[in-house]
Amino acid sequence: MDFNKVYEIDCINGMNEVLEENSIDIIVTSPPYNIGVKYNSHNDNMEFKDYLEWMNQFGKACKRVLKDNGSLFFNIGDKASDEFKAFDVAKQVNNNNLILQNTIHWIKSIAVPEEDINIGHYKPINSRRYLNNLHEYVFHFTKSGSVTLDRLAIGVPYADKSNIGRWKSVKNDLRDRGNIWYIPYETVKSEKEHPAAFPKRLPEMCIKLHGFNENTIVLDPFMGSGTTCVVAKELGCKYLGFEIDKEYANLSRSKLSQKEISNYISAQE
Repeated sequence: MDFNKVYEIDCINGMNEVLEENSIDIIVTSPPYNIGVKYNSHNDNMEFKDYLEWMNQFGKACKRVLKDNGSLFFNIGDKASDEFKAFDVAKQVNNNNLILQNTIHWIKSIAVPEEDINIGHYKPINSRRYLNNLHEYVFHFTKSGSVTLDRLAIGVPYADKSNIGRWKSVKNDLRDRGNIWYIPYETVKSEKEHPAAFPKRLPEMCIKLHGFNENTIVLDPFMGSGTTCVVAKELGCKYLGFEIDKEYANLSRSKLSQKEISNYISAQE
């Protein structure tokens, strides 16, 4: 099994045929949502029953390659008109495969006019019935449901500093962020390189939450434009990616082969 490589192959075949059992520490990925996104190669309008079966097979393959203390961070969204769809998909990943340990809410935009806050980006919908859907889910799956996490690796300072001395367990000005993550998209001023890429901060926080070192192996089965693997490289981890589309695979290889990688990755909070 070669590390730091992009495989141009179907991800389920890749996980079952290329990767060894119990070999991956962290999977961070986002599958096609099956909501009609225009990809180069993939048909994003499958019959829903076929899509659910596909996600079930994906869950089985993830279970095969994940280490016993590994984590799958599975990002998926849905339409405002079909709010249960993401849960139906998550149940298929869970079905006799993995255990849902945490449900994380990725907030892309937020408005708190009382505090003069209105930040973030989203694609507006043209509807008189539905509200704009400003969040997506990141389902955290593990094999046992009891994998230890490094919660303070993505912690935040206390707003009220008196809490630092109030609890015996609190030693520093840092508390658990919780399962609500505000991560805005960066403003895109030109044509998108991929129609459904997530921001780099999302896989960064997932990898930090699980915990990592130079021997950590990070996999993205639906690699797309390579965001997860780029972040893994920037953090000093080993990475692997599967992508069936040649154009997207080459885009990822180009990013990963750059001599100077981005200095985006933030310092521990």
